[in-house]
Amino acid sequence: MTKKPLLLIVGPTASGKSTFAIKLARALNAEIVSADSRYLYRELEIGVAKPTASELELAKHHLINVTSLKEPWNLGLYKQSAAQIIREVHQRDRLPILAGGTGQYVRSILQNWQIPSHGPVDTLREDLETIGNSIGFDQLYEMLSAIDPEAAAKIDYRNHRRTIRALEVILSTGKKFSDLRDKEKSPYSTLTIGLELPREVLYARIDQRIEGMVRQGLVGEVQNLLDTGFGPTLETMRVIGYNEIIAHLKGEISLDEAIALIKRNTRAFVRRQANWFKPSDPDIYWLNAQDPGLLEKALDLVEHNFGITPVV
Repeated sequence: MTKKPLLLIVGPTASGKSTFAIKLARALNAEIVSADSRYLYRELEIGVAKPTASELELAKHHLINVTSLKEPWNLGLYKQSAAQIIREVHQRDRLPILAGGTGQYVRSILQNWQIPSHGPVDTLREDLETIGNSIGFDQLYEMLSAIDPEAAAKIDYRNHRRTIRALEVILSTGKKFSDLRDKEKSPYSTLTIGLELPREVLYARIDQRIEGMVRQGLVGEVQNLLDTGFGPTLETMRVIGYNEIIAHLKGEISLDEAIALIKRNTRAFVRRQANWFKPSDPDIYWLNAQDPGLLEKALDLVEHNFGITPVV
């Protein structure tokens, strides 16, 4: 059976993936499936550089503003939902474009990871959080390393939420978390286009974006989330931009210090993204995001790989 096409747009934060995906979608009459873990949440806007309402109207988007911070998604639920949407897009005889910078989300689709989609076991999760607060989350991470070193190697030891999630799955299923993420052959015919920029240009873009977020009202957005009771959730999720502003609002650091910290943490995140989207990856067609002929080159790749020509 002929595999259905799937176009993927990847690259570091601030490389222009969302805008580029919209241009491609309009040229190809395609639909965009977000692969950004932060775009799922209705409450997160300014601090995650979510596409604006007017941008969302330019092309059909999926998996943006689909849940609340009160009901956080796990990787398995994302993968299940994205796969279903991609099937529906194919049924409409349109091309799905998976676009985003969350490496796990992209890989879960690209490599067809077999992972549990069930939600957290509330009491078990609460017990693990209590244990972490008591003995230290470093100890929980060491526990995970002993039980499932392969899973631990792929989790930042500072990411308490993912450490708890992995232990939660292990204890509730009796299986290693890494085993539950075994890969199967991709059900799609894929083309992956990566957007690249010189590091100094990318960092300048990141700085400009963060300064723009502050001008647009990031501090007020975070204050509103705190007033609504989302502070603990944001701190657990460790979303860059929000935790630094929370520290400022608590009086722990100045606004200038918070902004500098957001810039630093975003740059560190970009370096981690490079582990998922490597310049040496032969399956990624890297294109210069500043190239005036970027769109035309991408459309040529789509036509060559999928036989799909622009509609306009």
